[in-house]
Amino acid sequence: MAPSLGEILVASGRLPADAVSRVAARQQERGIPFGEAAVELGLVTSADVQGALASQFDYPVLRAGDQGVDPELVAAFEPDSPRVEALRKLRSQLVLRRMARPLQKTVAIVGASRGEGRSWLAANLAVVFSQLGERTLLIDGDLRFPRQQSLFRMSPAGGLAARLAERSDSGQIPPHARFAHLSVLQAGIVPPNPQELLARRSFAAQLAAAREDFDMTLVDTPADEVGADAQLVAAACGSALVVARRHATAHKRLAVLSASLREAGVTVIGGVLLDF
Repeated sequence: MAPSLGEILVASGRLPADAVSRVAARQQERGIPFGEAAVELGLVTSADVQGALASQFDYPVLRAGDQGVDPELVAAFEPDSPRVEALRKLRSQLVLRRMARPLQKTVAIVGASRGEGRSWLAANLAVVFSQLGERTLLIDGDLRFPRQQSLFRMSPAGGLAARLAERSDSGQIPPHARFAHLSVLQAGIVPPNPQELLARRSFAAQLAAAREDFDMTLVDTPADEVGADAQLVAAACGSALVVARRHATAHKRLAVLSASLREAGVTVIGGVLLDF
């Protein structure tokens, strides 16, 4: 049987065990929820209650100040913000497309230039997919300027580069410590030959294994302006989501990237315009 809100608050150290009866009495007296009664008595904060409710409903959100991941993961820290609501709408579109085309469960996140927000989008989109309870994998395919190991506060050891160079165990990828349904394969140490590694059959094999083990796989990529890496990754994935930033991305460069992806047989699912 799932633990009650009071049990979760006690287990997390937010509510003293001997205060549960006081909260229950206030709850009955006022006819209000347990969490509201605890806040009214000054025993816990609203943030404590929201965190406990998230745990109770298996909805992974994090308290402000959690050092396990970077604050840029707004999907974990600010689940009610307009930005995260926009991410959920994007998630819904991808889920609907995947229902019609089951092979679109491996998606490359691509963009024309650096600084457009590909890594931010990939990371936060991966979090909102995991919040559905889906087995989600985020792969950092940017072997030039990797960011996911920084965003998720991971060591570079045993990353994608080492796996592709056959210098690391290519076994299962465990869930991240903060997200039960999200696994992250970081890029690892930046190699001298990123494009050559991504062109190897072992990368395609990595994606094939991901399709078997995960419900959704998102792959971060380098900017197209730094080389052909992104197109290699997108071709291996089979589908791509193109990212642009308002007042920053050149329309012509974006059009050229989209056209080249389609010529390579990649299904361009759509585009995302970031304005923050």
